[in-house]
Amino acid sequence: MDIKEIQNLIKFVAKSGASEVKLEMEDIKITIKTGTEKTETTIVQAAPYASAPQVAAAPLTGNSVAEIVTAVKADDDAKFIIVKSPIIGTFYRKPSPDKPNFVEVGSEISVGDTVCVIEAMKLFNEIESEVSGKIVKVLVDDSSPVEYDQPLFLVDPS
Repeated sequence: MDIKEIQNLIKFVAKSGASEVKLEMEDIKITIKTGTEKTETTIVQAAPYASAPQVAAAPLTGNSVAEIVTAVKADDDAKFIIVKSPIIGTFYRKPSPDKPNFVEVGSEISVGDTVCVIEAMKLFNEIESEVSGKIVKVLVDDSSPVEYDQPLFLVDPS
């Protein structure tokens, strides 16, 4: 995706009236937020073999802020398995407000254990683990919206 395509995407989102749009591809992540007083664009790209990221900022017209982040996966995270969201909805860590979380950082899980609930169209879908291991990190805040295939948890399979 070149800078012209990114600028056209920003203009399109600004005209559409959406407050925030997120686009993730293999090597690029774009977040466009509209409705802010200050208007700016931040582009951060990390070359696979470069030692430091290159940063360029350019002002845009319209009420939008775009953040473009290209990241190279760290070797530390390569040993972990990512539990991803199978659906779009709202992520909940507990079955109800008065109950404890399904899992915490450090919890041991096995295949079939419920790790969270995702609400979609007023239905609460229990998300079961497809891997066994220990929860290393929770990647999503409770009660926040999630997209299809969005990473939810990092699991250490060892």
